Amino acid sequence: MSEELTVTSERVEELAKTISRSDDFVRLMTYYRCAIMEIQTKLNVLNAEFSLQYDRNPFESIESRLKKPESIVEKMLRRGIPLTVEDMEQEMTDIAGIRVICSFQEDLYSLAELLVEQDDVLLISRKDYIKNPKSNGYRSLHLLIDIPIFLSQGKRHMRVEVQFRTIAMDFWASVDHKLKYKKTLRDPESVVAKLKICADTLAKMDAEMEEIRRTIDADGDV
Repeated sequence: MSEELTVTSERVEELAKTISRSDDFVRLMTYYRCAIMEIQTKLNVLNAEFSLQYDRNPFESIESRLKKPESIVEKMLRRGIPLTVEDMEQEMTDIAGIRVICSFQEDLYSLAELLVEQDDVLLISRKDYIKNPKSNGYRSLHLLIDIPIFLSQGKRHMRVEVQFRTIAMDFWASVDHKLKYKKTLRDPESVVAKLKICADTLAKMDAEMEEIRRTIDADGDV
């Protein structure tokens, strides 16, 4: 199915409704939900182990989401991807997503490494926007992983994007996301500059909180 790269929102909604009614689409979304559950289970097990071994939990919360049909269709059309379920699975890498919120940056990296070291998890790509922030100040660690799910017909490999953030990083990203939908800003450049300053300030706070925790841990070992 071919479409022009620029279409109206009404057309996107119409196409999304059509494709979301297909059995193949419903089945694929179920597979993605299963993959999300597999990763959430692994992370919860690691969290429980950390709690026993270090007397603390490495993360505060886990959030998951499936990309909405309208967002999938809009992105496929924008990128010139044929509107088929097969191309959707092959070309789209962010349909299934998990966000892990940690208190400390050090725990964030430890948890990510422990996840990808498991023998049934394949790391496809890694984008570290913490060590290399985006120009607007965005910080997060993004992993695209391949994980098997086990169905009645056999094993199937699925891709899931896992984002790791500290509480401060997630707060900034949430505010930035909301402000992007404001269409009537009188001075958008000023807002962008202020958000960048806030991002840098929060990054310094993360580093200071990490140092405080290390000091407390060291004193506790004496």
